[in-house]
Amino acid sequence: MTVNAWRVFRRHLNVLKKTWLNNLMFNFIEPFLYLLAMGFGLGNLVQEVDGVSYLQFIGLGMIASSAMWAATFEATYGSFVRLHYQKTYHAMLATPATVADIVLGDLLFAALKSLIFGMVILFVVTGLGLVHSFWALLILPFMLIHGFFFATVALTFTSWCKHIDYFNYYITLFSTPMFLFSGIFFPLNTLPAWAQWFAWLNPLFHSVEVVRKLGLGRLEPVLLIHVIILIALSSLLAWLPIRMMEKRLIQ
Repeated sequence: MTVNAWRVFRRHLNVLKKTWLNNLMFNFIEPFLYLLAMGFGLGNLVQEVDGVSYLQFIGLGMIASSAMWAATFEATYGSFVRLHYQKTYHAMLATPATVADIVLGDLLFAALKSLIFGMVILFVVTGLGLVHSFWALLILPFMLIHGFFFATVALTFTSWCKHIDYFNYYITLFSTPMFLFSGIFFPLNTLPAWAQWFAWLNPLFHSVEVVRKLGLGRLEPVLLIHVIILIALSSLLAWLPIRMMEKRLIQ
């Protein structure tokens, strides 16, 4: 992390300090409502899933989804406002900061928000007695990896996006399908074999598997594979939002 990227990150953090309550409430309420409606409502009709209650099954999955949405909204709407309306990026380029510094600062800040909102839901499900292992503490550093990846993909789309309404396509056609078919609401082993293999192409599936297994204390070698996949994808894609943002701001 360069000095200028750190300064970009710190600028975003200073803004968050002034708006944290609004950010926290809106990102907390939606997953909490899902937890209430699906966990307690549908949970009364569903028996155990993979050896745990349905409330516990969905509650641990909601940690990953909440963190994904936090990073996604920050790197789409949040970044687009700074880019297009506030012209914050243009002002930053008048300083020694480069486009790479700006993008890296944005990605790290989105990863931090992923950690914060994932942590909030983790505390909620822990308070409900749904976390049974101290290994769940490893969910917190994992949220940074998780958030960085989803922020990278979202910021790549933002660097191309010309109108804020286009984010409806990103959310509806990309983020929502990942959310619905990631194993949060039902075990993917109930799907046909080809669909189970296809699930490995869903990045959120890997995150849900890691978070749920850590929350249950089920340490398995495959968890390392899930983590490596997310790190590898982030490393392979990190250059893309930088390159596209350079075209948007400089060329």
